[in-house]
Formats: sequence, C-alpha cells, structure tokens
Amino acid sequence: MKRGSSAEIFSRPDEMWKMEKFIEEICDEYNVNNSYFGNILIAVSEAVQNAMVHGNQSDSEKTIKIRFNTVPDGLVFSVQDEGNGFNFRHIPDILDAAEGEYPGRGLFLIRRLGDSVRFNKKGNRIDILFKVSGINRQISKIRIDQLEKYFSKDRQVVQSKYRQT
Repeated sequence: MKRGSSAEIFSRPDEMWKMEKFIEEICDEYNVNNSYFGNILIAVSEAVQNAMVHGNQSDSEKTIKIRFNTVPDGLVFSVQDEGNGFNFRHIPDILDAAEGEYPGRGLFLIRRLGDSVRFNKKGNRIDILFKVSGINRQISKIRIDQLEKYFSKDRQVVQSKYRQT
C-alpha cells in the first residue's frame, strides 16, 4: 500500500470488511506489530461507524472515504463522510455521563487509541495519527542497504567459489 492510498465504502455495516482489509494491508506493508494493529483497527472502525451513523445518517447510498498517509511521526488515517459535520469542540465527556449513557464513546476510544486526533473545519473528517516508530524511513533505508550489502558479499563469495571449480 503506497503513501496516499485510499478506500471508499458505502454506509452499510456489510462494507466494514473492506475497511478492515485496507488497514490490514497497510499494517502488513509497514510491519506494524499486532498490539498497535489492534489500536489502529479499533480507532478507525469507530471513526467509520460514527461516519455511517452520525455523519451519513445511516443512508446506505452515501459513501465514506478512508485515506492513508505516512508522515515522519507515523501513519495517518483519515475518515470522511458526506454529512454536514458536527461541532467537535463540544463533545460530551463520557466520564461525566450518567450510568448507562455513552455519549461520545467512539470519540473517547479514538482519542485514547490514537496519538493525535484532528478534525477538518466542517467536522465531517477526522485524521488519526498513530506514532509508529517502526516505519522510520531513514532507519529502514540503512537496514535495507546493510542487508543488500551483506547479501551481495555473500553472492560474490558463492560466485567466486563456483568460478574456482
């Protein structure tokens, strides 16, 4: 999955598997470990469910766009619906809610599982940053160069042995 990849799904629960597959492919590509994969999957799933129910008002003909990007800090997943947005500055605190009420449960989980959360001005797109240190491009490049150097030396040794016989 290359930087800037995206997926689009309809606002239907039976479309969630597409979002899950999209995330799984990205996490495989960037070698995201299982514990962090769970955080990403749950947070993005909550954002998509909020987009379906609250943003698109459960209109199965409306779509949700899921975008992925890498940044120096990690991975960013954006979820955007076709709704009118909401005032993200006035989200009830789930910890202050009465027993049995769960206002803002999805956003609470997203904020706890992601490292940074932002909304667009309209309030119909959420960007979730996951600081995944394993994708540091500079370190990855050094490791790849070292492996290639090692294996090219190994190949040269093997080739020289074959030439001698």
